[in-house]
Amino acid sequence: MTTDTGLDLVTGGEPPRPDRGRRRAEKTKRPWRGLVVLVALLALLAGGGYWAYGWAQDRFGAAEDYSGEGTGEVVVQVESGASWRSLSYDLEDQDVVKSATAFYEEALDDPEQAVLKAGSYQMREKMSAAAAYRALTTEIVNADATVAVPEGSRVDDIVASITERTEIPQADLEAALADPAAIGLPEIAAGNPEGYLYPATYTVDPGETAVSLLSKMVAKTLEVTAELDIEGRAADLGYTTEEVLTIASILEYEVSNDDFARGARVFYNRLEEGMPLQMDSTVHYISGRSGDVFTTPEERDSDSPYNTYKFPGLPPGPIGSPGEAAIEAALNPEDGDWVYFVADPETGETTFSVSYSEHQQACRDAGFSC
Repeated sequence: MTTDTGLDLVTGGEPPRPDRGRRRAEKTKRPWRGLVVLVALLALLAGGGYWAYGWAQDRFGAAEDYSGEGTGEVVVQVESGASWRSLSYDLEDQDVVKSATAFYEEALDDPEQAVLKAGSYQMREKMSAAAAYRALTTEIVNADATVAVPEGSRVDDIVASITERTEIPQADLEAALADPAAIGLPEIAAGNPEGYLYPATYTVDPGETAVSLLSKMVAKTLEVTAELDIEGRAADLGYTTEEVLTIASILEYEVSNDDFARGARVFYNRLEEGMPLQMDSTVHYISGRSGDVFTTPEERDSDSPYNTYKFPGLPPGPIGSPGEAAIEAALNPEDGDWVYFVADPETGETTFSVSYSEHQQACRDAGFSC
């Protein structure tokens, strides 16, 4: 009686109630049954519920698991005092592994189970349990060894971030940037890396050099632009890849993501009508101003070809690193006749206008004159 009741705790099924003779026969045929049940009960009573669950998984089906090394990037935070068991649930919550059970079984199966150290770690999403455990014990890279390049970042900003976050000397970075072929810069960039260091988070491998890290950034730009078919789609618009990247880089500074496609249309409309772009961001690029959206008369009087107040057409190249959303908007501008836009500094709302009188009213509504 205790044997059948005990097994029912694991399976959840209703225990059978045969006659006495049959029960004796069953005990004779299955002498191991009581032992299995006893182990399961001891596990439950001793707080080994997770082990019992794993036992049930082995008996009734393997735990759900992904296959392969995973994709993308995710930072896993291991708190001080965390165990492999508690971490398994965190990994499942962050979709690093398919199930906590599959991962915890990997840890239990390791006879030389590693000590878990607190910290932030760079991993991937949708990893197999085996790949995740292997990464945490033999291949792990501390997430502190990363360099983040936000959308719109300029070469000087990126160099400063790398020197702050890594051991790579600034002189090495400047030397690598001065050698376009070494970092894989395409010919269309004309030796200028601005706009070709793709905005993303990069893992800095042990022994990483300036050339190898910057090459990753350039390669990522070429990968994304190839996926977007930038060359073919730019040609359909009557522009080059470099010009589309330039437009996308200006979008990063002038309008919000939601307004990228309309902002791009303003740029194309002004270019087609022969109007100067008059973008403060291109003037800031040469003056070094940051923190506001205005320019001074002296800044707008500059003879730099990046001064889009004085010179019509696009500046010579990108003014920062555009992300995929800005590049896509530059390749697929929204239909419209707008040639002006202004953003309200309080609300951030951007008003697009067709006529100058409409634009002036939008400026007054925003609290300043245009």
